[in-house]
Amino acid sequence: MAVGSVYKYLFSNMCSGHCCLQSSKINSKILSQQVLNIKFCHQLHSSVQYLNQPRLSPQEVTAILRSNEHSQEFTVTGSVKSYDSNQLSSNQPIEDTRCEARSLLTAGMLMGVFDGHGGAACAQVVAKRLFNYITISLLPPDLLYKYLQSLDNNNAMPLLENYNDKYDFVDELKGLYSSSFKEFVKELSNCNRKDFEMSEALENAFLRLDNDLSKEALDLNGNKKINMKTLSVGLSGAVACVAHIDGPHLHIANVGDCQAVLGVLSDSDTWIAKKVSIEHNTDNPDEVGRILREHPDNERDTVIRMERLLGQLAPLRAFGDFRYKWSRSVLSEFIVPHLGDQTIAPNYYTPPYLTARPEVTHHRLTPRDRFLVIASDGLWDLISPLQVVRLVGEHMSGKVTLSPLRLPRKEMRLADINNMLIQRQQGLKTKPQDRNAATHLLRHALGGTEYGIEHSKIAQLLSMPQEVVRLFRDDITITVIYFDSEYLRHCPP
Repeated sequence: MAVGSVYKYLFSNMCSGHCCLQSSKINSKILSQQVLNIKFCHQLHSSVQYLNQPRLSPQEVTAILRSNEHSQEFTVTGSVKSYDSNQLSSNQPIEDTRCEARSLLTAGMLMGVFDGHGGAACAQVVAKRLFNYITISLLPPDLLYKYLQSLDNNNAMPLLENYNDKYDFVDELKGLYSSSFKEFVKELSNCNRKDFEMSEALENAFLRLDNDLSKEALDLNGNKKINMKTLSVGLSGAVACVAHIDGPHLHIANVGDCQAVLGVLSDSDTWIAKKVSIEHNTDNPDEVGRILREHPDNERDTVIRMERLLGQLAPLRAFGDFRYKWSRSVLSEFIVPHLGDQTIAPNYYTPPYLTARPEVTHHRLTPRDRFLVIASDGLWDLISPLQVVRLVGEHMSGKVTLSPLRLPRKEMRLADINNMLIQRQQGLKTKPQDRNAATHLLRHALGGTEYGIEHSKIAQLLSMPQEVVRLFRDDITITVIYFDSEYLRHCPP
């Protein structure tokens, strides 16, 4: 069945009247691999069965949307006031993950979204380890030496305060990962760094973690052996978008197709969406050009095919995915005997084809920069950056109406109280259903129309069977970070 026919079939059977899922983009990255195969007959059968199931109630929809939400406020003075996060799975288990932490040995907050593919393993491991690699890369030499001493004494100084951290590694992997990290710390301490450069430190952290993932999966030194427990991490992959926020300095390190967008309030009080990350996919001509330049001219027609790396991988940079990084001889000797010839991609001649090197952007925050949204491509497939910024902006003004009115100070002039009441009255016009901004975005991404939220539309998307849902949406992970405008207003230039 042609893809166009597939679309028509699904839409005609699953949508009627105003319930048509017209604004939810069917994920072409998934269709190209999953739709045109024999399993699709079963998917269509499941979709017809699903039509006869009872629809979710508004209360059930809200319970699903809020099941993974988290909000965190900070009392420590700084540029970050709070953040909201949420996740909605499409895969089972979800392949996205997220991480938020405060550095304990240096100034700064770290916020990241990680989108896995080929399984959840790589994204989970990277999310759990990357912030340690970044933090240790930012330490000045004296602190780095003290930290190394604490490691040698088996009493490691804490590096991070993590928020909403729900899992840990098993002891065997924890020991392996600790050993790799300690080796990285030793190498950093022996390196004579003259001039610190933030972008270089972030790049080094990303690349070193990726290199450690490779060695942990397949050690080519000494005995040359595979670790089957970590091979799944190395053969799956993950893209990442990480924000480091230190006072007015915002650095974004991005690998792959997650996005970070600033919500900026202009002088005319209109919302502006400012992208502060660079995506690595075939929509980026500079990235395509980079890959073509790194390989011989006779591979120009095979390195990028069907808008994918070697016709298979949608992101053009990623952690893991070592079947696009290891040499052909290594894959043939060690991986093919376990996983078969299909492990080696067609036209695999001059690896590596993939890198985990991030592109780092710097932005100096101003009082006009009100918030930052980091999200996996599951969100950006459904709504645009400008829509996201406008929705969060409206949510900021409307959510004050969800709490009883309290005067911030005991002694206030009547004019100030009157202004507060006027602002609250205006906020009632945009009063949101959800206190959490990430949940607010999820609700609008799935059920938004030009007339508002349509319950039947969002209920359909949330009640689809597992075999069908991936045709309509990806995993979605969102983190909304709010800045303290007063703090930024008084930062030195």
